[in-house]
Amino acid sequence: MKKTLILLILTFLCSDVFSQSDTRPNIIIILADDMGYGDVSSYNDSSAFETPHIDRLAENGVRFTQAYTTSAVCTPTRYGLLTGRYNWRSTLKGGVTWGFSEPLIPEGRLTVGEMLQERDYHTAFIGKWHLGWDWEFVGDPPENLNGPNVHPDVDYSQPIKNGPNDRGFSYSYGFSASLDMSPYVYVEDNMPTAIPTETTVNYDQKGFWREGLTSPDFVHVEVLPHLTDQSVQYIHRQADSGQPFFLYYALPAPHTPILPITEFMGKSNSNMYGDFVLQVDDVVGQITEALKQNNILEDTILIFTTDNGASPLSDYPELARAGHNPSYIFRGHKADIFEGGLRVPFVVSWPSGITNSFVTDETISTVDFMATFADLAGVSLPENAAEDSYSFLSVLLQAEYEKPLREATVLHSINGRFAIVKDEWKLILWPGSGGWSSPNTAEEMEGLPRFQLYNLEKDPSEKDNLYHSYPEIVEELKSLLESYVNNGRSTPGEPQRNDGPERWGQLEWMDD
Repeated sequence: MKKTLILLILTFLCSDVFSQSDTRPNIIIILADDMGYGDVSSYNDSSAFETPHIDRLAENGVRFTQAYTTSAVCTPTRYGLLTGRYNWRSTLKGGVTWGFSEPLIPEGRLTVGEMLQERDYHTAFIGKWHLGWDWEFVGDPPENLNGPNVHPDVDYSQPIKNGPNDRGFSYSYGFSASLDMSPYVYVEDNMPTAIPTETTVNYDQKGFWREGLTSPDFVHVEVLPHLTDQSVQYIHRQADSGQPFFLYYALPAPHTPILPITEFMGKSNSNMYGDFVLQVDDVVGQITEALKQNNILEDTILIFTTDNGASPLSDYPELARAGHNPSYIFRGHKADIFEGGLRVPFVVSWPSGITNSFVTDETISTVDFMATFADLAGVSLPENAAEDSYSFLSVLLQAEYEKPLREATVLHSINGRFAIVKDEWKLILWPGSGGWSSPNTAEEMEGLPRFQLYNLEKDPSEKDNLYHSYPEIVEELKSLLESYVNNGRSTPGEPQRNDGPERWGQLEWMDD
């Protein structure tokens, strides 16, 4: 009932930006998994390899140099992308969901898919969901469904509930979590495509996946090509329908297991991770080619970005010997609150809308998709939706807008540690990385200043902590972040409530 009411409100509030006879652009988001800022060659002048297909999008569109994910790990970023709301406002205050986890997005929380469905878009999710859904359990499941060693008894002959089809997608094809988290089962429109009949595991460091039930049609090395084929087929079907579409293609790569197909083995002259990145680049080429074949590239907004920085399992030392750094000049990697964990490549192609290609340092976030697409579709969002989303449509169209686009941008690490970026300043509300890189133990952080303040214009590598030099900046940013937390939103509007407890452990700095 609540969701129906929201959609009725959206219908009433829609402007006449597009009438039913107007040409509305198709929208495709390609979200890579665990791929760094420096892994796209147009972002890295010292890259060991070229990514021609992503670079070509940038050459003919917009390349953002200061785009952030909302979190340094998978699940939280996906939550923010689909809801326009910071992940830490959900019940997940740190970490990620797992293969059998309950749905993180509750019924009634508006998603990008639902909003575009109301504007008569056909919407599709393909790939890695990683936001939880309800399996049909046999008997009572464990009290805690989160974790790598949870293996409940599931009836795979029954449909799932509260998955992509119930969160705004007309069509869905994918799997529940990461490619290294069981169960390894494709689900199409709520139904598993096959019953898992065996247990597989791979202990190889780069090709690693955890032990778990695997369907006969699920072959790890073939997953990325298979999902890309599904995406290309979807584009062909929708091009013939005449209905505008939104495709959210969430790649499982180059996340572990790092399994490039034979065609790309050795192609990067770096290591298997570099080869896998080139296979991801080829995916972008295949999607672009499908749009060209159907004569819809001109009227399609095609976005490539990633969910966080590269994982240390990409083997930074090995890549360094080939002269390559997935984090480019930035400190840290996946899981960390440092720039290497959260600053990502972000490229937008839209030939009929972006008249001149350009590069911009305007700060945007993956939480901004909801407001941008609502702006595009002429939708006024309700107060209790997209509380942290800003539209960057004016940037794409090179229209006049009040700069900066975002007042400030909040970042989050795997351990739930906070940072806020405003203008050239970044305040980290923790002495360490908040993730996997050093300093991240009590011993390493002993004696360090309790906060970190960096001037990103002068010190993008976050080497010089200015916490003691600019106490007024520290207080300004800390107070602003506290207001964002307490108000339940960072955009103008009525205050909203965060989910879960009023206070949780990572907010101890607010109780000074």
